[in-house]
Amino acid sequence: MIELRHLRYAVAVAEEGHITRAAARLGIQQPPLSQQIRALEVAIGAPLFRRQPRGVELTAAGRAFVGKARAILRDADLAVEAARRASRGQEGQLAIGFTSSAAFHPFVTGVMREMRERAPAITLSLEEASTGELIAAVEADRLDAAFVRAPGERLENLTITHLLDEEMVVALPDHHPRARKDTRRRISLASLADEPLILYRRPTGPGLYDSIIAACRAAGFSPKVAQEATRMVSTLSLVAAGLGISIVPESMARLETAGVSYLRLDRATGLVAPLALARKKGPAAGTLGRLLGIVTRRVKDRAGG
Repeated sequence: MIELRHLRYAVAVAEEGHITRAAARLGIQQPPLSQQIRALEVAIGAPLFRRQPRGVELTAAGRAFVGKARAILRDADLAVEAARRASRGQEGQLAIGFTSSAAFHPFVTGVMREMRERAPAITLSLEEASTGELIAAVEADRLDAAFVRAPGERLENLTITHLLDEEMVVALPDHHPRARKDTRRRISLASLADEPLILYRRPTGPGLYDSIIAACRAAGFSPKVAQEATRMVSTLSLVAAGLGISIVPESMARLETAGVSYLRLDRATGLVAPLALARKKGPAAGTLGRLLGIVTRRVKDRAGG
């Protein structure tokens, strides 16, 4: 069986033109090297070297063999380096998911930008979906990690790392009376008790849905849920159409949807949209380790700031 070491032996002898000098270069004794070259020639079924009084020279078969051997050795070295780069998180592929609201948060966009700058050789695959869909994709190994909102339940085989709490705001049609008079002050949640509410469907975003319902009840009323949308962005389209108001993470306001205005809620409401990173349990190495390193540092920077 021909191994990589046999290729290195043949290349060294060819380049040195002398078995003794090649043995010194390889750090082995001359007799074992001669035996390995003879065994290689037997395995190939043709002589690779023509013995001369002061060294050796390649035969036609030897020239063909050594040329291919050099290419194989280069590829082997590249394969080793690629593996080392991948283990360091400098090369490879990374599939990341995010919810529609998380996609607009500066924390998430900042992480993606830093990944691109620090490890340009990593191929990023991005997927937008609901929190429930992203959790399922991480569990099925279709995604390496996902930026999600509150999952709403404990997940035994996933690690959910809390990153930050984002303020939630009221989205309402820009022709709404409150949109004209309350833009500079915070409003109470109770003042919205009679408004038709548009929510993100619970099966796709149970954490936020339950938090909003609970906050309304804590404010003394049961919300009038007029519509439920399959996507967070869709709630803003329904608001713009005048079908009601919604409560969304503040980062959604970055969309600047035509026909929608935003008001801040009274801080006593305590209504926030958690942002978390979901991944499979266990040690993270390679490209995922690089992502976690960036995320962890940015979380610490926010805490320190």
